[in-house]
Amino acid sequence: MHRDSIGSITKIALQLLLGLSLLVGQKSYAQRSTSASPYSQFGIGQMREDLLPQTRAMGGISTGVKYLNGLPTLNIANPASLSGLNRTILEAGLYGNYTQLTKGQTSDQTADFAFSHLAIAVPLSKYGGLAFGLLPYSDVGYSSSQAGSIDTASYRKSFSGEGGINKAFLGYGVSPFKGLSIGANVGFLFGNLYDIERTEFPFILQAFHTQSTLTRNIRGVTVDYGLQYTKNLGNKLNLTLGYSGSLNNTINARTERMITNFAPSAQEDFTSPPQDTTNIESLGTRKLNLPLKHNFGFTLSKGYNWMIGADFKYADWTNFQNTDNQARLGKGYGFAIGGQIKPDPTSVRYINQVDYRLGFRYNKTPLVYRNQQVNDMAVTFGFGFPLPETNFGRTFSQINVSAELGQQGGLTNNLIRERYININFGFTINDSWFMRRSLD
Repeated sequence: MHRDSIGSITKIALQLLLGLSLLVGQKSYAQRSTSASPYSQFGIGQMREDLLPQTRAMGGISTGVKYLNGLPTLNIANPASLSGLNRTILEAGLYGNYTQLTKGQTSDQTADFAFSHLAIAVPLSKYGGLAFGLLPYSDVGYSSSQAGSIDTASYRKSFSGEGGINKAFLGYGVSPFKGLSIGANVGFLFGNLYDIERTEFPFILQAFHTQSTLTRNIRGVTVDYGLQYTKNLGNKLNLTLGYSGSLNNTINARTERMITNFAPSAQEDFTSPPQDTTNIESLGTRKLNLPLKHNFGFTLSKGYNWMIGADFKYADWTNFQNTDNQARLGKGYGFAIGGQIKPDPTSVRYINQVDYRLGFRYNKTPLVYRNQQVNDMAVTFGFGFPLPETNFGRTFSQINVSAELGQQGGLTNNLIRERYININFGFTINDSWFMRRSLD
C-alpha cells in the first residue's frame, strides 16, 4: 500500500506558521517600528538584511553558507544555496531589541519585540530548490525635540519617525553541474514610512497643537542573485566560495503630507484625537534607486563538527534620492567573521549536541553625518538547540538563538552613540515531504 505522508508535527507547525503569516499580513501597515536608532531617519530606514538567527550568531556571514552541521540549510541571503536542499525546511522567528542612546551627558533606553521572519524552502530534486517567505526589510524609529518661542509664547517642536518596509520573496537555486550553484531572489517591497513634525504650546491651554505627517508609501520589485562553488578537500573538509549581489533596483515612493490640529491635554502622556485636518497634499510619486551590492565570502567546514567563514560586503548608495534636508548617502563597506562548533554529535550528553556560534562584524555605513562616517560594529554569539527527532528520523527540528552586542556612531563631533543588544529567536523544522512509503 502506498501513500503520501507529511509528519504530524510538521502539519501542526505549518498551520501555526500560516496563521502567523496571516496575522503579520493584516498588521503590516499598522505596525510600529522596532527601531530606536536616530540614524534610521536617513535613506529608507535601518536595513535588516536577509539573515536568519543561525547566521546572525556568526557575525552575519552568509555568502558562502550552504551547509550547517553537514546538511543543506535555508540561506535567504544567497539563493544559490537553495540548490542543495534535500528536505523541506520551515522557518519562523521573533526579534527583540534593547537600545541605549547617549549624547553628551544625556542617555535614554528603549526596548521592543516583534516578528522577524517566516520562510519555507522546498527541494525540487534534480531541479534545485525553491523558497518563499516574508521578513522585515527596513524600519524607521527616531525622535528628537527642540524648544523655542514666538514673542512671549513658548513652544516645543518634536520630530519623530516610525513605520517599516516588509519584503515578500520567492527564491530559486539550481546546480547546472557538480560543485557550482546559481540562484536568484525576486522580492516585493511594501510598507509605509512616517516622518512626523509636531508643534505644541505647553503653557497656552487655548492654543491648538499642530502635526504634519509625511507618509512615504513604498512599493517595488527587487532582484538579487548569487552563486556558490563547493569543493571537497578530503579528510571530511569542504570549502564553499560564494558571491551574491544586486543591481540598482528601482522602487516607487508615493508621498503624501497631512496637517492636523489637536486640542491641548492637561495630561502629559495623553494625546487627544485630531480635532481637524487642515490640509492633505499629494506630493507625487518618485523613483528610488536602491544600492548596488556586491558580497564575497567563504566557509570551511568539517561535517557535523565545525565551520568557520568570512564575508566582505560593499554597497553603493550614492544614487539614492534623499528627501529634503537629509544627509547624502555614499558607499558602505564591511566584513564579518564567524563560525560554529558542535562538540560531539554522537554523544548521548545533550550539551555536546548543541551548536555553539560566535562572530564579529564591522561596517563603515554609507551615512556621513556632520563630516564623520558613522560606523557600526558588533560581537555576536548564539546557540542551536536540537529537538528530538520524530517520524523515524525524517523530521528533526532546532531552536536557534542569537545575540548581537554592538555600537553605532560615537560621542565625537556631537554625534549620538547607539549601543544595542539584538536578540533573535528562530524555530526550524526539517522534514521529508511527499515521500511514498511501502507497507507490506
